[in-house]
Amino acid sequence: MVVLASPLYYWFISGFLKNAFDRLFAIAECDQGYRNPKKQSVLIMAAEGAGFEESEHWYDHLEKHIGWQSLGKILCGYVTQPGDIEGKKELTEAYELGRSV
Repeated sequence: MVVLASPLYYWFISGFLKNAFDRLFAIAECDQGYRNPKKQSVLIMAAEGAGFEESEHWYDHLEKHIGWQSLGKILCGYVTQPGDIEGKKELTEAYELGRSV
């Protein structure tokens, strides 16, 4: 299982995480018999706003393009200061998702 965790930077995942997935592109498109390993994945993100649409669109295509199975997404917006996550439903969702795997 792969947990993709990133803050939301300019409406998308972090550059470091994007670079890692860009490197999988050549293997995903390879016709030489080698394919990306099949994985289960989750996406966990936090942001000061709530504009996760581009990251969600990208993540939803992982299954189609590299054969990964999504087990869910935890997207928590309006987190700007330490402690802002307290009491948010996403904290409980993350805990339950962790317990289920």
